[in-house]
Amino acid sequence: MFADVVNTAPRMLLRADDESYPKAVLEAYDKPPELHVLGNPLVAERPCISIIGARKATPYGLAAAMLAGRVAAECGIVVVSGGARGCDFAAAKAALDAGGTTIVVPGCGADHVYPASSVEVFEGALRSGGCIMSLEAWGSEPRKHAFPKRNGIIAALGQSLLVAEAGLPSGTFSTASAAFDYGKDVYAIPGSIWSPTCKGTNLLIEQGAAIICDECALETRISLDYSLLRMRSPHAEKSHDELMAALIASPMTPEHLAESLGIPVLELLRELTTREAAGLVERLADGRYSPSVHALIG
Repeated sequence: MFADVVNTAPRMLLRADDESYPKAVLEAYDKPPELHVLGNPLVAERPCISIIGARKATPYGLAAAMLAGRVAAECGIVVVSGGARGCDFAAAKAALDAGGTTIVVPGCGADHVYPASSVEVFEGALRSGGCIMSLEAWGSEPRKHAFPKRNGIIAALGQSLLVAEAGLPSGTFSTASAAFDYGKDVYAIPGSIWSPTCKGTNLLIEQGAAIICDECALETRISLDYSLLRMRSPHAEKSHDELMAALIASPMTPEHLAESLGIPVLELLRELTTREAAGLVERLADGRYSPSVHALIG
């Protein structure tokens, strides 16, 4: 239970002149005078990367966030996130599953979980030797105005910031803009030019963010920017058939996919049903089909 973890975790109020106040936040031009911290604030002095993205993420965005969280943890980098559903949760959970450490910066009190579905990463942050860091007073419920404020802390804590998926306008994009303002390295995972959920990430690339086009590219950026190497076993290359390759390029409706592949719609629907039952594809809310997170991550 989160309450049990909270009761045993160190709780402190850090002011800007305290030795434990995170140096990365102190160097930000709009540093807050106080931070409420549950857990170990000194974890913020380790190499950190902020990984953020859409709350209503597609399978592509979730898979990208999971990949980034896992690779960062395997490089020994602390993953910073907002703890929200979607990409934030996926990145933090993947980092914890890989044996890494996380910092959660919520839009509520550090001793309060929001959303409730993210309790696993809030608990994991404390159990992994990380912390929950908030601008809000103890016990504060989430408030709309608190989220834009906390975005600056997320941007400040990481030496770099990676955006897994973002539309326009979005809080994710504003966090990335703050990272640019702070002089941070910004990475973005590109997406289809036809996808509204990728407009933000594609625009960041246009504005100068480093392109993370695959796992190797992320490893390379971390090696260059953090002087850290990843210790892992090599993964076998994945092979994709024509149908999966088309969906990876961009989610499509059955009609457009059938036209693209040159096969009858009914035949395609039977194939999609089979693959959906196997957990390889999933139907999005707008009727398009996409590879599942399982298929993308393997």
